[in-house]
Amino acid sequence: MGVFLVYAGILDPLLLFMILIAGILVHIVQKMHPLPLITPLLSLFEREEHRFSFPGKGAIFFVAGFLLALKLFPLNIALAGVMIVTLGDAASHIVGMALGRTKNPLNRQGFKLVEGTLAGIFAGFLGASLFVSPLHALLGAIAGMIAEAMDIDLNRERVDDNIIVPLVAGTVILGLQNQWLLKVWHFLLSFWVV
Repeated sequence: MGVFLVYAGILDPLLLFMILIAGILVHIVQKMHPLPLITPLLSLFEREEHRFSFPGKGAIFFVAGFLLALKLFPLNIALAGVMIVTLGDAASHIVGMALGRTKNPLNRQGFKLVEGTLAGIFAGFLGASLFVSPLHALLGAIAGMIAEAMDIDLNRERVDDNIIVPLVAGTVILGLQNQWLLKVWHFLLSFWVV
C-alpha cells in the first residue's frame, strides 16, 4: 500500500523518514517497557528471534530500505525495487514453508529454499512490472531474490534483506535502463572471445 501512496504523491520521503524515526522510538520504548498495543502486533508479524532483542526490526529496515531506494533511484525504479522486496519476500517465505523441499545453495544457514526463491522471483516480477518493463522487472526480481537468499554480512552482522533487496534490484534495473550493465557484460565477454 505504501508503494501506491508514494506513487500517488500522498506519501513523500520526508513523511517516510518521520515514520522511520517514529518506528525507532517505538522500538526503544518497546524494548524497555512492552507496550500493550505493540506487543500483540509483534507476536503476529515479527520474527521470533527479533521479538525481544530488536522489536520491530523488519518494519524499521523495510522503511529504511524504501527510503534509500527513493533517494538513490528514479521513482519508477525505486517502486519496482520495493515491490520486489514486498511481494518477493512474502511469497518466498509462504511458498518455502508450504512447498519447499530443496535447500538453496546460496544460503549458508540452510533455511532458505529454492521453491521459495522461485516463487519470490515470480511475485516480485509481477509487482515490479507495474513500474518498469517486463524484462527489467524479471532481471531485477532475479537479482533481488538471489540477494535475499544469500547471507550478506557486514562487519560480522547479517545485513537485513529489507535493505539489500530494493538496492540490488534497483541497481540492476537502473543499469539495464542506462545500458551500462550491458556495456560491462560486453567488456567482460571480450576477455573470453578470441
